[in-house]
Amino acid sequence: MTSPDRKLARKLSNIRAGRYTSDDFIIADAKDGDMAFGLLAPGPQPDGTLKTKPDYLDAVTAMTQSNLVDVMLLSASSAEVLVDQGVFKNSPVTPAVRMNDTTDIWMARGSSYTELPSTPFASADIEAVSAFCDIGLYSMTFSNHLESDHASLEAYRRFRLGARTSGFRHFLEIFNPAFDIGIPAIELGNYINDMIIKAIAGVTSSDAPQFLKIQFNGARAMSELSSYDPERLVVGILGGAKGTTRDTFELAHQAEQAGARVALFGRKINLSEAPLELVRLLRETIGQKSTPEQAVRLYHDHLAAHGIHPQRALRDDLKITDPVLMS
Repeated sequence: MTSPDRKLARKLSNIRAGRYTSDDFIIADAKDGDMAFGLLAPGPQPDGTLKTKPDYLDAVTAMTQSNLVDVMLLSASSAEVLVDQGVFKNSPVTPAVRMNDTTDIWMARGSSYTELPSTPFASADIEAVSAFCDIGLYSMTFSNHLESDHASLEAYRRFRLGARTSGFRHFLEIFNPAFDIGIPAIELGNYINDMIIKAIAGVTSSDAPQFLKIQFNGARAMSELSSYDPERLVVGILGGAKGTTRDTFELAHQAEQAGARVALFGRKINLSEAPLELVRLLRETIGQKSTPEQAVRLYHDHLAAHGIHPQRALRDDLKITDPVLMS
């Protein structure tokens, strides 16, 4: 099922052993959007119509074959098809499956689920997924609400017990809540950090997550968490909304400088004009071969050279629009 040459295992080993260099930074392409956005997940065609599931799988195949990423995160249905087709055979890219789809990621058009505290739910089944994949993402969102947070932690405990029985590994995603939970925005990173440690402090190494996927709540919060237990706790960031191309490169740069060692980007990659070039330049930015601003300019040079119409003019794409990246 898995190859000894998977890049993920080698990089995690270097990170935990204190041998990290920028070459060890882990990039994951999150193509599990069908678990949240339904038909919208593959993105729009140039004419405004929606791409299809085959289009989505073709994008996964192209990115996997490029070897630019280390992990490809998929829904169970997508992973089953692509593993069966041999896309990951002898590949250094690790396939992973989203193992739960809690209510706070139900993004159906016209819905309002994100306005309520997260309720545990999982479509994927560990036993079934284990037949073709041995690692998955488990997700939780803490809302400062006793009943819902208790239910989330109970569900995570049940998942870990099932994963242990199947020899299934996981990485853990913690979202910021999408609504006001009574904690000032400037202090939200503190709350999220504390709840992450609360969630995993009682978990032994055999059941612990391989790494974390969290929202970037600023350099101070990231540095605080990433330096807490560096031998056991590898911290990564999620991409969130698409934003500008400058936002993408700036997020990876600032987070890596603050101690993040993983980036799992979904919409930032999938909705870009040239996903492979975006990821290539993302690696250049992390390796400090280009600044975020230089990377945006190089990206637009690539678009022009290949006759690809940019979604934004260069002057607009050079802007930082995410407030957390401006502080």
